[in-house]
Amino acid sequence: MDVKQLGDTEAAGGKAAPDIAERARAGDPEAFQAIFRRFGRPVQAFIYHMLGDRSTAEELTQETFVRAYRRLDRMEAGSKLSTWLFGIARNVVREEIRDKRRSLRKADLNDTTALPLRDERADPDQNFMTRELQRAIWRSLRGLSDDQRIVFVLKLLHRMRYEEISVITGSSIGKLKTDLRRARLQVRQKLQPYLAGRICGM
Repeated sequence: MDVKQLGDTEAAGGKAAPDIAERARAGDPEAFQAIFRRFGRPVQAFIYHMLGDRSTAEELTQETFVRAYRRLDRMEAGSKLSTWLFGIARNVVREEIRDKRRSLRKADLNDTTALPLRDERADPDQNFMTRELQRAIWRSLRGLSDDQRIVFVLKLLHRMRYEEISVITGSSIGKLKTDLRRARLQVRQKLQPYLAGRICGM
């Protein structure tokens, strides 16, 4: 099974492609590379949306797949590869957030450089509105609780079903819906000045 077939299986909502998973578990490097090619970018995008730092997202994506490779023998039969991988990524992100919070306790909380709100490698020619909106989006996401942010990112940005998110987070679907409703309201309130065009005379 090649990477396209693997992607087709997952997109159709099927279980984890057993052949490719078994081959990877048996030590076939090409099989695991196929898994990485299929899910590397989505996992990195998820981590980036959670943390807002591209360099960190790249590092933690590598960490996610290192852990996945080491834990292939623990993946439950019939599990969906994407759900399993995002579950590992979620734990990696939580560890990073916890470590950053510990560091921030030792830092000057008034130092805004301790809270990067934009990608420093972004196109320098972006106009003012784009930069301001980007900052506003990151501020709104950072204002959410961890539970709210993860369901917001997975549901609205990655288009996952509640059932999948429930497996990844361990939360009930009822809780996920409540967290998403509150997250959407909070993000909408923070972005209202931009969405209504009430900035820079627009």
